[in-house]
Amino acid sequence: MEYLVFIGALAAFFLFLFLKGAYDARKDRKRFEARLVEDYGQAACKEYKLERFFRLDRFYRAHPAAGQIDDITWNDLSLDEVFKQMDYTLSSTGQEYLYYTLRTPRADEEGLLHLEEMARYFDENPKERMDVQLLMKQLGGTGNYSLYDYLEYLENLGKRSNRKHWTAILLICAMVAACFFQPSVGIVGIVCLMCYNITTYFKEKSEIEPYVVSLAYIMRLLYTSGKLAKLPIPVCTKEWEEIQRCEEALSSMRTGSFWVISSGNTGVGGNPLEILMDYIRMVFHVDIIVFNRMLSHLSKHLDAVDSLVCQVGLVETSICVASYRKYLDVALQEGWCEPEFVSSKGLSIQQAYHPLVSHPVKNGLSTRRGVLLTGSNASGKSTFLKTVAINALLAQTIHTCAASSYSAPFFRILSSMALHDDLEGGESYYIVEIKSLKRVLEAGGKGLTVLCFVDEVLRGTNTVERIAASTQILKSLGGSDYLCFAATHDIELTDLLGDVYENYHFEEEVKDGDICFNYRLLPGKAQTRNAIRLLELMGYEEGIIRKATRQAEEFLATGNWKCT
Repeated sequence: MEYLVFIGALAAFFLFLFLKGAYDARKDRKRFEARLVEDYGQAACKEYKLERFFRLDRFYRAHPAAGQIDDITWNDLSLDEVFKQMDYTLSSTGQEYLYYTLRTPRADEEGLLHLEEMARYFDENPKERMDVQLLMKQLGGTGNYSLYDYLEYLENLGKRSNRKHWTAILLICAMVAACFFQPSVGIVGIVCLMCYNITTYFKEKSEIEPYVVSLAYIMRLLYTSGKLAKLPIPVCTKEWEEIQRCEEALSSMRTGSFWVISSGNTGVGGNPLEILMDYIRMVFHVDIIVFNRMLSHLSKHLDAVDSLVCQVGLVETSICVASYRKYLDVALQEGWCEPEFVSSKGLSIQQAYHPLVSHPVKNGLSTRRGVLLTGSNASGKSTFLKTVAINALLAQTIHTCAASSYSAPFFRILSSMALHDDLEGGESYYIVEIKSLKRVLEAGGKGLTVLCFVDEVLRGTNTVERIAASTQILKSLGGSDYLCFAATHDIELTDLLGDVYENYHFEEEVKDGDICFNYRLLPGKAQTRNAIRLLELMGYEEGIIRKATRQAEEFLATGNWKCT
């Protein structure tokens, strides 16, 4: 009777633990769902580990394509910060695919319109959006490394045979059988074989341990994508069909996978069942056998894993696009528009703003030729160049523009703006600059019009040669294969290139002993200069100001410099 009471109490205790666990899980899910609703359309607030952030580009590097945004342009436009602004992902797969999307502008509308369809669906159907996000949460991350790091490491293992493991198991079985005929021989044989297996197990296990993480993530990816494909989301029919095809190709990886995936705590006490499984692993090498089989199958179907990442990543990216649009509309209160793609050369953008600038001043223009920007320091030239460039990029990647309207053909987008000396390579600023401009010049004539942005052409050299070389470089970038937006302090270029470029400028106003900028784009070339005026406002000696002013006026009148 006492045993029955004890068993009943034990059963009640385990039932209590089960029910409490289920209650806590349900409570956590409700809390997480509430957070998803609250955070939708708000600023993305995610903390990034430095090592992980530097590995976000692994999927992008593994999928090179024509016209992708190169490192110079990416850094010029501070696109890491733009990425962070729209990173609402909950999985490593979605995060890396979003990064890849921003660095891979499309040259046709088909993919963009499909992304548009999905983004609108998830915006209008919060329940389905949340169902997907909950699954993305379950998929989770891969730690500091990318799945593509792990897949690359898997190749280092080469082909692994299970022959010796099966041989050892068969010998153990033979020794067990021998116990019925010669017990002493059988027992000694079993002990020796078990000692050998346990000794060799830890060596083999240490070799595969770093790679178990990748298989665990792939199994989670299989599980998550399988759940996704069962959701009734009509705009994702094509993705669900591809997921089902990949699941069939990878289905045999599921068999026995729990031996590998749950083997991370070998030798550590706790769960009695897990301790028993650990001893079975050590004696029979079950997890190593299953790992080798999974590895062999995976090596033959890496394309299926890659396709799963693409399908799942695209779906989560479309949710990020929907949330980012809501953020531009509601949190920033600046609005957005869908781009219009046309076949004619030129670009029209109205009420455009930089999404990273607080309280931005909106500007716009329509042009069929290159644009030459002049104006004082800090007047807004560089910000406007970046505004147009980022909007062109967003148009061709997430079908969204931070503007009231955007109309242009598909472009190859390049820039040469925020350059620095290459100290490690021993190259001066001027060498870095001319190399950067050369890559832009060499991009023309390959199909798409090159939309390029140049800030202060050849600032790293002397005035005479700078103006001469800048004129010829910008003239080349004003050809039929290019649409160039350039900013310069060399007002001479506005006359020299007047038949190639349209002139626009920014200007300032002096009020109460201070210089104020309205950041409004105006037609024509700049008529004011503020460099010497800024020296005066900063308290420089009056003699320096007077002589500098007179020297500048004499040069403008005579074309010759005199030092007085």
